[in-house]
Amino acid sequence: MRRNWAARLRHGTIGGLRAVTLENERLRVTVLPGKGGDVVELLHKPTDTDFVWLAPQGLRDPGEHRQGAADDVAQFIDHYEGGWQEVFPNGGAPSEYRGARLAQHGEVSGLPWECEVVADSPEEVAVRLSVRTRRLPYRMEKVLRVRSGTAALEIEGRATNESGLRLHAMWGQHIVYGAPFLRPGARIRLPAGVTVIPHESAINPPERRVRAGGPWTWPNVPADVPADGGGDGGGDGGGETDLSVVPEPGSPSDIVYVTGFDTGWYEISGDIGMRVEWDATVLPYLWMWQELGASTGYPWWGRAYTLGLEPFSSMPTDGLAAAVDNGTALVLDPYETKVLRLRAEVLA
Repeated sequence: MRRNWAARLRHGTIGGLRAVTLENERLRVTVLPGKGGDVVELLHKPTDTDFVWLAPQGLRDPGEHRQGAADDVAQFIDHYEGGWQEVFPNGGAPSEYRGARLAQHGEVSGLPWECEVVADSPEEVAVRLSVRTRRLPYRMEKVLRVRSGTAALEIEGRATNESGLRLHAMWGQHIVYGAPFLRPGARIRLPAGVTVIPHESAINPPERRVRAGGPWTWPNVPADVPADGGGDGGGDGGGETDLSVVPEPGSPSDIVYVTGFDTGWYEISGDIGMRVEWDATVLPYLWMWQELGASTGYPWWGRAYTLGLEPFSSMPTDGLAAAVDNGTALVLDPYETKVLRLRAEVLA
């Protein structure tokens, strides 16, 4: 008989991929060692609220993929089920680093991770996931832990440079929220004094929520799209937008970067909430990705209503080479290990 009270573990498969569930009286967290160590369920049991966004295409096994065309973006997007991904050593767009071609959000989010149980008692359960990258000489580990009586997931991650060379990386937590939790009017809280940096691109969307330029002071920032819905993807739309309030479906898609954290934390809340805390000395940026249904082409087709609040080491979403050029890339000296501690707790 397996223990079915207090803290407990379950092992199984989802869509043919290995899965492990960490559970207690208040929280159920399901992780896929078979696909990137993705968190595909973070369910608050008393209110039956799952915080993660589940993409319309559902879960797909990367091992069964038959590539339709050579595409370094599709390697991530074609298998993106929503949820919460570990992103390392490249964040955002495909990039090339010292001769290694890195795909969108590559490499570890698409690899199978080893999994071992490190705690299994009524007081706490924990598993250690580990993987080695294939194109760069890194080893990643993370221990996920749930303690009895709490509604919190605790994570300790480690990134190790296994070479004698000084190397760069981008490290991020691709945390996105969706229904049933995410609703228009939900509120986002950040520490006082943080600043907002809009994403700059040679090709901006026809509409965006935040005017290009900055940096701006959180949360009220210059808007690109005025009340009549017009905008030019980079001009002065007039007025302000309050980034602390989640907009209605159909609002412009956008991404901005928040920085200036003394302590890394945010809260997002509606009927109930989530607080995420992390070490801002390792991940000094928060990517705020807003895909609210306005994108009617590939890959969303107007079906996404999701908000990402993603602690990251670097910016922008243009990949590792860009982060090296602008000086925000994470630096790992020969055989160095970086340690990241993170906690996600339900506020109810």
